[in-house]
Amino acid sequence: MRKIVHIDMDAFYASVEQRDDPALRGRPVVVAWRGQRSVVCAASYEARKFGIRSAMPAVRAERLCPDAVFVAPDFGRYRAASRQVREIFLRHTDLVEPLSLDEAYLDVTVPKTALASATAVAKSIRQEIYDETALTASAGVASNKFLAKIASDWRKPNGLFVIRPHEVEAFLAPLPVSRIPGVGKVMEAKLQALGIRTCADLRTFDQHQLQQRFGRYGQRLGELAVGIDERAVNPDQPVQSISAEDTFEQDLPLDAIEAMIRALAAKTWAATRKTERVGRTVVLKLKTADFHILTRSHTPPLPPQSERELAEIAVSLRGRVDVPATARFRLVGVGVHNFRDADELPQPDLFAGPQT
Repeated sequence: MRKIVHIDMDAFYASVEQRDDPALRGRPVVVAWRGQRSVVCAASYEARKFGIRSAMPAVRAERLCPDAVFVAPDFGRYRAASRQVREIFLRHTDLVEPLSLDEAYLDVTVPKTALASATAVAKSIRQEIYDETALTASAGVASNKFLAKIASDWRKPNGLFVIRPHEVEAFLAPLPVSRIPGVGKVMEAKLQALGIRTCADLRTFDQHQLQQRFGRYGQRLGELAVGIDERAVNPDQPVQSISAEDTFEQDLPLDAIEAMIRALAAKTWAATRKTERVGRTVVLKLKTADFHILTRSHTPPLPPQSERELAEIAVSLRGRVDVPATARFRLVGVGVHNFRDADELPQPDLFAGPQT
């Protein structure tokens, strides 16, 4: 049986800002550029009390908390802090799977230290992070990745929660299905229409019917409802793609989805800021009313340099979708693919003259 720890830094970007500027401590801090199309990269816990969340439009955050302090992101400092935390992880195990700058899975089944348990490892890591970076982290300990990730969120911020093997069934039974990865608002509504609101409901629902309705994901839901997750911790898996997608409440024509494309581009851009790699290819994904998937992509000479540039490329890809005017779409997604390390990418020629 594996021993998995999930570490999640608390309000990471905002916490770095508050650490480095004492005047920000105790105040509602929003890490975001101001502007109509900007999104929130992070919010301090003081700001979250007003309902401000990551990926929320910055203008909405400002309406929710007019007294919030807006700080422009400084990803260089966030990456430096992330590297410090990563070095601490590697003292305890070589099996570290980063998910972003602020969270990672660790397999501590056979730790590099002499600590007696996975719980002791998690406690030690959290203390070392605080001692060396002045930042706090929450940790979840369990027998697999699914459970460990849920556990790390259980006592946030600055908390530790352990789900022991004999506790899994009782812990999961009342858990809302919305806590399962991949169950967004649309899927949650579909499950609730079937009378499924908790993992206990999922367990008792006919598993064959679940697979018929939702395919392979239906099988996955059935497994997670009983705490089965066989995924191994894969160290140093480089980011290959990042995307965001959403399903419309009602099917829409192609010319009515620009606002959603821009909103998803904003979410995707915010997510790309959490990795040190850079994506080159912009992808627009569409699903028709009859579930046919269309994708269009573009690789510009240089990677998108801003949220606005990403959105403009994604919107322009809509013009390459050749469908009848009567076509309707139920889902749209915006992604960035073809990630590379920054030093592998072509650099803009700063000394080139204007093109004629």
